[in-house]
Amino acid sequence: MTIEIKAPAFPESIAEGTVATWHKKPGEAVSRDELIVDIETDKVVMEVVAPADGQISKIVKDEGDTVLSNELIGEFVKGDVPARTTKVAQEVEPEEPSAKASSAMPAIDEAVASPAARKLIAENNLSPEVIAATGKDGRITKEDVLNHIQPASTPERPAVTVAPAVQPLQGERPEKRVAMTRLRTTIAARLVQAQQTAAMLTTYNEVNMQPVMDLRARYKEQFQKTHDGVKLGFMSFFVKAAVEALKRFPAVNASIDGSDIVYHGYQDIGVAVSTEKGLVVPVLRDAETMSLADIEAGIAAYGQKARDGKLGIEEMTGGTFTISNGGVFGSLLSTPILNPPQTAILGMHKIQERPMAVNGEVKILPMMYLALSYDHRMIDGREAVQFLVTIKELLEDPARILLQV
Repeated sequence: MTIEIKAPAFPESIAEGTVATWHKKPGEAVSRDELIVDIETDKVVMEVVAPADGQISKIVKDEGDTVLSNELIGEFVKGDVPARTTKVAQEVEPEEPSAKASSAMPAIDEAVASPAARKLIAENNLSPEVIAATGKDGRITKEDVLNHIQPASTPERPAVTVAPAVQPLQGERPEKRVAMTRLRTTIAARLVQAQQTAAMLTTYNEVNMQPVMDLRARYKEQFQKTHDGVKLGFMSFFVKAAVEALKRFPAVNASIDGSDIVYHGYQDIGVAVSTEKGLVVPVLRDAETMSLADIEAGIAAYGQKARDGKLGIEEMTGGTFTISNGGVFGSLLSTPILNPPQTAILGMHKIQERPMAVNGEVKILPMMYLALSYDHRMIDGREAVQFLVTIKELLEDPARILLQV
């Protein structure tokens, strides 16, 4: 029984996607619900799983091809999978393979290279070990093989069936050209849009992290035991402080829609998470109702889903304010860029001990620079500064967060 493999149904905000990786090749045994192909969209990577036990009989859309919502990308045969033979390989890949290709292709494991890449490797009598892999989990893609056969710095690429590349001449410096992923392209476009359309300005301050560090050190073990293993981090304090500050300065929690200002009566806080594919911003819904434990658990869950590429589009849309923590990578000070249509974003940075003047005495304190980028069309400088000062004051006296004073 033949079953059509189709791209997932995309939300209205997504017009098309790209076939990122085929995890299974034609003729290979596949179990029900096993991952067979990844479809990358502007915002997330969507997974397509096997509809039943069986095998892929035909690949219609190769890696790198553009696909529409619910478009046919392959065919699947339900039932027991017979042993794969050279004849099967020839039937599912109708191009006329050379004698070298037909003998080499079965020797390359599916986890090593994609179907299109394996075909090129076999046709050109290459060894997978010498090809630099850029695909998921170190998998060789079609583009990797093309770059190996003919370096991308050459203006025109000849036919694929050329001899293996020779060693570079003395004095040549190797280069590699890789197409920008759809997600990275979208990120780039949104960042440029934010800078071109918003009157973006940044105000800075610094916060003494000693009170939060002391509170965390005192209760972190008890907190983890009480809340089923959830660890107490710094981010939950920043989210709670931001929520309270947003209540006091509603313009910072608003957004611009054309010539209208939309004031949100809730605080949906986006938390920037870095992944191998780029920056994503999952949203903590109704953060004003969440406890410290709820926030930490939510962030941990989002972080794991982001690393696994399983974040849903609905989990990354609709935020009213964003917090980005560059300090985890060692950033001492930076200027975060707005996440449209939001009008403000808070940047956290590295905690660093510095000499500070306190009541006429010099003390060494763990300090963090804070940066608030905001849209000056919507937010006046006075509001932005007072908003950031409010966050500073709440963090330096965390009891005020709980008391809401």
